[in-house]
Amino acid sequence: MRLTTKGRYAVTAMLDLALHEDQGPITLADISMRQGVSISYLEQLFAKLRRSKLVESVRGPGGGYKLAGGAAAISVAQIVEAVNDSMDATRCLGKGDCQDGAVCLTHHLWSDLSTRLRQFLDEISLADLVSREDIQRVSSRQDHCASKVRSTVSALERII
Repeated sequence: MRLTTKGRYAVTAMLDLALHEDQGPITLADISMRQGVSISYLEQLFAKLRRSKLVESVRGPGGGYKLAGGAAAISVAQIVEAVNDSMDATRCLGKGDCQDGAVCLTHHLWSDLSTRLRQFLDEISLADLVSREDIQRVSSRQDHCASKVRSTVSALERII
């Protein structure tokens, strides 16, 4: 079982959105700057998150993305599943045909692990993560770094 980069980045981007939701719609450029994920990759992820109704897009000046339904209503499992990331630890993707068309010796062990992982991630909401002190500290550091980058860019634009 392996959570891919796609699932990890989707959870990271959604957590960033939840941490900044009081600022109104958040642009992908802002998420990209804080999290170090390319805007084009975020566009792909957010298209899937929008189709799954986890985010809403706001068009026009001041536009961006916001959570649909609030941080407490969105679980980590929903985010991972929205970007089509598998939480299945079996080699057969749960089909039970892992050994010449039949169930292998450890199929039920890996199937049970997949179920528990899904349950574990389903019990964690974005609001749960936002309330954690360690996550708040990291977010503050990222915001500070992003602010420094913005002011440097502004200073360079004035010079140019």
